[in-house]
Amino acid sequence: MDKSNLETHAEDEFNALGWLDGDDDMQKLMCEQILELLRVFGSHGHSGSSAPYAINLFTQLAKFNPIAPLTGADDEWGEDFDGKGTQQNKRDSEVFKKADGSAYWISGKIFRDPNGCSYTNLESIVPVVFPWTKQKPEIVEVEDS
Repeated sequence: MDKSNLETHAEDEFNALGWLDGDDDMQKLMCEQILELLRVFGSHGHSGSSAPYAINLFTQLAKFNPIAPLTGADDEWGEDFDGKGTQQNKRDSEVFKKADGSAYWISGKIFRDPNGCSYTNLESIVPVVFPWTKQKPEIVEVEDS
């Protein structure tokens, strides 16, 4: 089978970085796996409108992101993991439910230092009301202390 333009482009980019002929076996393996994914994607004959749709959907699912709103239904939750009734959502691992039924997102606020470093902490937690769709987290600029 002939290489698609997509595969050729990827190989050219990998070669520009020296990844295909370099000494890093893990990087070579990663390149081979990416080329395999591109081969499959290229074989499906996507158009200019279906390709971005497929890429976006694949990206969301490959990141273990839900593609439909969380409902909060009983079957979305794992077992109590801390002996206090706290459960993790099976569809979005950043969402938890307390024994009282209240739910929260652990990454709702991202704190950013003046030097650009970002982090989460207990103040990152925000309440969740179902149905719930993940939004971009709030970025909180932290002043120098």
